Amino acid sequence: MSETINFNNTEFAFSSKSNYELKKAIILFKLLRYGSLTKIGKSFLKFAFKVKLPVEGILRKTIFSQFCGGENLLDCKSEIDKLFNKGLVLSILDYSVEGSQSEKSFDDNLDTLLKVCQFSKNQKEIPFLVFKPTGIGKLEIFRKISENQILDKSECEQWERIKKRFETICLAVSKTDTLKVMVDAEESWAHCAVDRLTEEMMVKYNKTRTVVFTTVQLYLRHKLDYLKDLKKLSEQHKIRIGVKLVRGAYMEKERNRAFKMGYKSPICQDKAATDKNFNDGLDYVLDNLDFFDVFLGTHNEFSCKRLVRGLMVHNLKSTDGRIWFGQLFGMSDNISFNLSQAGYNVVKYVPFGPIKEVMPYLIRRAEENSSVGSQSSREIELIKKELLRRKVL
Repeated sequence: MSETINFNNTEFAFSSKSNYELKKAIILFKLLRYGSLTKIGKSFLKFAFKVKLPVEGILRKTIFSQFCGGENLLDCKSEIDKLFNKGLVLSILDYSVEGSQSEKSFDDNLDTLLKVCQFSKNQKEIPFLVFKPTGIGKLEIFRKISENQILDKSECEQWERIKKRFETICLAVSKTDTLKVMVDAEESWAHCAVDRLTEEMMVKYNKTRTVVFTTVQLYLRHKLDYLKDLKKLSEQHKIRIGVKLVRGAYMEKERNRAFKMGYKSPICQDKAATDKNFNDGLDYVLDNLDFFDVFLGTHNEFSCKRLVRGLMVHNLKSTDGRIWFGQLFGMSDNISFNLSQAGYNVVKYVPFGPIKEVMPYLIRRAEENSSVGSQSSREIELIKKELLRRKVL
């Protein structure tokens, strides 16, 4: 196991991409650097879908094919196979539809997740299932439970259905041989309810193997203390704790809500403070691997190198089944493929769903790339380097 990872090796990074795909990606990432253009595109797409303009074909060949695996499970199979065959990179199928907040849509999402579980359980290329709690229940219900508010009769019934859906997913995954389930992050005002449900599932299903993973957003100041609480839960119930460590994705929303409602923002003061909290959280779980499995969800090269060094310090193999790295499909292939080439467990989040329904997800990806200009610039730099290496630029 090498102490240093070379994230600049573009031959490995883009081994699954054709020249055409790389040239298309350069154009996309260049466009995504312009925040104003992203905002215009967002407004146009809303209008286009409303008046039924024929834009799906264009989207399918551009932003959709860059950041999504397909519209359905069979569409995704070729991308999953390509990631594995070209770079031994594994996949998580992420149903990224953000539909209406109706009980029917929640039941439909549950049905889809169970189909994904059935599809994934016998495929070595797919080690995880993932779902967002607000895909199976209203955010408002999670908020009220988190704030210990009294629910009316209808809300109580909704909460019971949410718990049943949660249980159904985790039970289905627990019945497989190796599949694990990741509970994705939500806004901080939903955390108490989400954490409570996830902890209940871990106590129930993580006794013999790590089935259920929670997501810990370390741009929230108090989350290092929460990791310590999870260790206590592990000790108390003699279970393993699965944690996905991320910085966080709701910074603007969190700060705006705190300002409007007059409370102190739960977010770390600045990027340096966030990075320190993230590093401290990573170091903590590495020091306590008798209790934790860790999934590092980041596009930050320094964070990935920190985990690689941590494995060296603890004399752990790169193939240790308790350690995972994860990035989004269509982004940071230089991290994913070079880590995998060095023997680490690496997973790509592969979003899928009908084009119209995954547009909110794709718009968020575009906004994140435009707000973090360095990400798009880094992608462009690496793609250009690879095209020059292939002598096609």
